[in-house]
Amino acid sequence: MGYISAYQYYTNGGVAPTDVNQGSYQYATLADIVNSFMLYYTGSDKQIGIVPRHEILFHAKRGIKDLNFKMSQIKAIEMEVGDDLKFILPNDYVNWVRISMNINGRLYKLNENRTANSALGYLQDNNLEILFDIDGEVMIGDSDLDLSRINQTQYTGPGIYSGCYGWCVDDVWMFNRYFGVNPSDMTIGPTFRINGGVIDFSTGVSGQKIVLEYISDGMMGGDDTQIVVHKFAEEFIYRHIKFAILNQKRGIPQYEKKEAMRERKAEYNNAKIMLSDIHPSRLLMSLRGQGKWIK
Repeated sequence: MGYISAYQYYTNGGVAPTDVNQGSYQYATLADIVNSFMLYYTGSDKQIGIVPRHEILFHAKRGIKDLNFKMSQIKAIEMEVGDDLKFILPNDYVNWVRISMNINGRLYKLNENRTANSALGYLQDNNLEILFDIDGEVMIGDSDLDLSRINQTQYTGPGIYSGCYGWCVDDVWMFNRYFGVNPSDMTIGPTFRINGGVIDFSTGVSGQKIVLEYISDGMMGGDDTQIVVHKFAEEFIYRHIKFAILNQKRGIPQYEKKEAMRERKAEYNNAKIMLSDIHPSRLLMSLRGQGKWIK
């Protein structure tokens, strides 16, 4: 983020949204990083020579993605789940960290059910022949497997596991639940499963607020103007671009490539330490716990 006046920083010049610049000085934009790299690292008298802007932009994005994956930069969104028990994943989603149900301001963690299945329902006629549309594609509807999950009411039978939610669809499952259950699948709350671009939930989640905490790729949905990097990691991006360009060039001595890789690794370690959010006051509070007596 370039230098701006205090008035612009606090109020955005009086233009809504007025808080758009608040906290922005912590970050460097993708455009600033690419411009700075071209100015100070490229040229006929520089180690990597003249490099086109689009190549630098590509490597910069790859470095930002790599940084987000390894540093686990976590974002969180909240949405209400509809009657179809589905939650559409955000466009910058890479992997989930925690999925919780928001009940009266408290987050209750949900467990993943990897044994639950979802299926497409191929439409058939009375002779069980598959139906096709005018383009020759198979006509698809809701499968009985999904409908049984969506329409299943909460089980409230006897025993310690009463209160089981969805995917409890037959007596065999109920038998295994008491006599052959897998301990890793034991839960009395709703469960979920990532299924392509959506999250499928079990019964009991319809109308509930779900909070998804996930790892983002940092690409902001493909809008280059919104991509930023924390200034603690800015030097790592420069070293990543330099190494990526040298590594794919011909005629570069191997020792220069290894040196660029060493610099990249060193800057990554520095960024990891600085972004680890270690603060003296937090460390002091943790050390105070050593004085606690254990009875």
